[in-house]
Amino acid sequence: AVVPYYGYARQDRKDRSRVPISAADVARMMEAMGVDRVVCVDLHCAQIQGFFGPRTPVDNLFAAPIAVTYFNMKDLVKPVIVSPDAGGVARAKLFMEGFSRLPDPPEVSLAVILKQRVEAGVVGTMHLVGSVEGCDCIIVDDMIDTAGTLTAAANELRNFGAKRVFAFATHGLFSGPAADRIEACVLEECVVANTVPLNPAVKEKTRKIRQVSVGKLVESAIRGIHCGTSV
Repeated sequence: AVVPYYGYARQDRKDRSRVPISAADVARMMEAMGVDRVVCVDLHCAQIQGFFGPRTPVDNLFAAPIAVTYFNMKDLVKPVIVSPDAGGVARAKLFMEGFSRLPDPPEVSLAVILKQRVEAGVVGTMHLVGSVEGCDCIIVDDMIDTAGTLTAAANELRNFGAKRVFAFATHGLFSGPAADRIEACVLEECVVANTVPLNPAVKEKTRKIRQVSVGKLVESAIRGIHCGTSV
């Protein structure tokens, strides 16, 4: 089964009583249907691979190399890769390392935004760890849902002196007011992979969203699986 966007991936743990771990239920459902191998793209939590039994290997592909190639054509000035929260630092670091593998690698640095919530779903203050003064920033995340955190982070980076602000996320859900928020914020461009079909209504509301294809990435994984070569 090729599953570019794994549904219920965010319900990967029991955070309160009587709440199901739906990501595990999806894994069991797929195994019950007879699936004996799974290919995913940027799982929200890598531990989801452990929800499948030992006889069902899971290949978690990363879309970062495709995005790195795309952003390298943007003539970035002192690029800084920004994680919008502490939990995404590993993802941002992996994205940053992708630039070092280019033929003529630019000098890239890393920054992290630390959020302080006043209550559930409401961000009070944001603190930046790192310097973005006069730099082009790329905010890296695994998915964009309502785009509240993303747009707040983009506006905050501009306040800290960032020159241009871009964003990359593998899965672009763009639910609710996401398109309006992206259009109204300081983001120059929001790049997502085509793991989720883009809603036509989103295209009408903003022209800042660009899609890059993971077709060749998935194709190479399928070829590797069937030919017995490295994935």
